[in-house]
Amino acid sequence: MIRFTVVTVTYNAAATIAPTLASVERQTHPYIEHLIIDGCSQDATLTEVRRYAERAGSREGRSIVLVREPDSGLYDAMNKGLAQARGDYLFFLNAGDCLHADDTLAAVAEQLDNYPRQRRPAVAYGETDIVDADGRFLRHRRLEAPDVLTADSFLSGMLVCHQSFYVRTDMARTERYDLAYRYSADFDWCVRILRRASRRGIPVHHTHLVLTDYLAEGITTRNHTRSLLERARIMAHHYGWQRTLMAHAWFVVRAVIHR
Repeated sequence: MIRFTVVTVTYNAAATIAPTLASVERQTHPYIEHLIIDGCSQDATLTEVRRYAERAGSREGRSIVLVREPDSGLYDAMNKGLAQARGDYLFFLNAGDCLHADDTLAAVAEQLDNYPRQRRPAVAYGETDIVDADGRFLRHRRLEAPDVLTADSFLSGMLVCHQSFYVRTDMARTERYDLAYRYSADFDWCVRILRRASRRGIPVHHTHLVLTDYLAEGITTRNHTRSLLERARIMAHHYGWQRTLMAHAWFVVRAVIHR
């Protein structure tokens, strides 16, 4: 049976953390490790986490681990989650984001169990819906996950939301988030994971499921311009400036077409 590690990074997240925790608590899949990496919140975040742990921590197959210590920002905290994960697959679900349905992890696990253990995919990925602060559906994410996902797919933008990108833990631990990037280290990390999978000949699996309800006002959304500039640097690093500039020319055309 597949065991998932969910990593939730928090800092003063009392206003948004409860729905996230509840969405993990409601999962029908029994084998879940939930790592909550808190950067010494000064609000009621820990109160919410402790209530959640009291409700769900004793369920068979569940493990809830709170790590509370200073960090150097979001991606430093995510690296701590990578180091501690013990599940077969891990993914990140930050405060305000939720698993799409109560059986999301059960459905993903069922698909992954169809693979021989030694050939389990490096990545299982899916779609993302955008929701408001009350969890109400706003729209489907504009960029759809492609049927075949490779590192070069990200030349067209981040086609798969970070929260809908489930990575085999042994693969995830080999690639840490680059702390030189403040807003788009997840883009860089996903590309590196996919390149490693390709080099090792490990499959990548499209679940064809909506996996995540993504809160519209995440850190990248709040710093949209800075994130895009940083992402251009990352693309140039991986693909070269010529391909990066050609890709950005297409982004402009695409934006006009979908205006």
